[in-house]
Amino acid sequence: MTNPRQLAFIALKEVHKGAYADVALDRVLQKFKLLDNDRRLMTELVYGSVRRQRTLDTIIDQLATKKTQQQPKDLRTILHLGFYQLRYQERIPVSAAVNTTVELAKENGFPGLTGFVNGLLRQYLRVAEKSSEPLNLPENPVERLGILHSFPNWIIEVWLSQLGFEETEKLCIWMNQTPTIDLRVNILRSSLEEVESAFESAGVLVKRIPHLPQALRFIGNTGAIQNLPGFHEGWWTVQDSSAQLVGYLLDPQPDDVVIDVCAAPGGKTTHIAELMGDKGKIWACDQTASRLRKLKENAQRLHLQSIEICTGDSRNLPQFYQTADCVLLDAPCSGLGTMHRHADARWRQTPTSVKELSQLQKELLSHNANFVKTGGVLVYATCTLHPTENEEVISEFLAANPHWQIESHSFDLLNSAAPGWLKVWPHQQDMDGFFMVRLRKTNNYE
Repeated sequence: MTNPRQLAFIALKEVHKGAYADVALDRVLQKFKLLDNDRRLMTELVYGSVRRQRTLDTIIDQLATKKTQQQPKDLRTILHLGFYQLRYQERIPVSAAVNTTVELAKENGFPGLTGFVNGLLRQYLRVAEKSSEPLNLPENPVERLGILHSFPNWIIEVWLSQLGFEETEKLCIWMNQTPTIDLRVNILRSSLEEVESAFESAGVLVKRIPHLPQALRFIGNTGAIQNLPGFHEGWWTVQDSSAQLVGYLLDPQPDDVVIDVCAAPGGKTTHIAELMGDKGKIWACDQTASRLRKLKENAQRLHLQSIEICTGDSRNLPQFYQTADCVLLDAPCSGLGTMHRHADARWRQTPTSVKELSQLQKELLSHNANFVKTGGVLVYATCTLHPTENEEVISEFLAANPHWQIESHSFDLLNSAAPGWLKVWPHQQDMDGFFMVRLRKTNNYE
């Protein structure tokens, strides 16, 4: 089977049964070999249909007599695929989008409803001809942005409270883009110029990222990452530019003892080793052994010797008390800064899950602070944009621990809302959403 739309339908059925979108997609792609163009189309249809789910449901609700939730699940999935192509895929001819969707209905248990599917899609096209926005959008700003850009109301509310309407809309638009891929050059094995030159010879386009001395961003399609020049030689590794900022904020020095308490899969751990010239000791801790294996593979490929693996929950590692010059707590979080990379994250997280994560983050910070020597540094980082997981965690910790203080940073690419902590807003800096803060342990116990 090589029909990308049929395969997208199969993957989406798995997603609607609870599978993660990337896992469902990967499973189907492994089973069926597709040409590159078909593979890209299938990927776009799966991620796009999941990402735009609320908007697509609203279209069905406004056009059909039966509401979305009353439609058979598989029919709803087929309609999502059709409407996604009509609304968001300008390169796909209208006739192709309509005809292939009707065909999907016929081949997947709805031969009697092909007229309904055809009629509904064409009804949308007629409305779109008369109006630049075929949807009836409510005046309420939360509902309006939520329906138009396909986010749950609670996420829109979190952003509106921090950014206001115009900036929130820009952030929504950014989060619905296809994500870019950034890499970090391993300065111990190569240089920015050498990697650029190797890519140029292979016809792969990249550009530099301002203020990040080891970063390049791919432009356009790259094919399989591991087939690109320099990968097997350990010249570079994939890491988003926001995540690279964390290593610079930690600023580890050669011969330091560093503990990365939630290290897997190791992007930040290996960056720390490179920044230290691979001199010193980095303890890479995580409670998932399989993810630590991935970290070990990455470290070996990059030829890094200073990383030691430690499997376990960092809340229960008393052997590390008072041993570290630097600790990195890249805390488990809701990932609301990276929703463009994880199509279904916006539907999986809830205000309740954010509260639970915040509790875990506070526990981890409280325990892991014990690892730092007096005078040492701890960097707390998340890839979320929710104050409950960021500013509130830090404020509560500082209130309870007067011998810790925020240390200011010197990044010139970010306008920090408060002295010391950094919040990367994706639509302003064109990189993943991140929060990070550098804390110094003093001997001031007042």
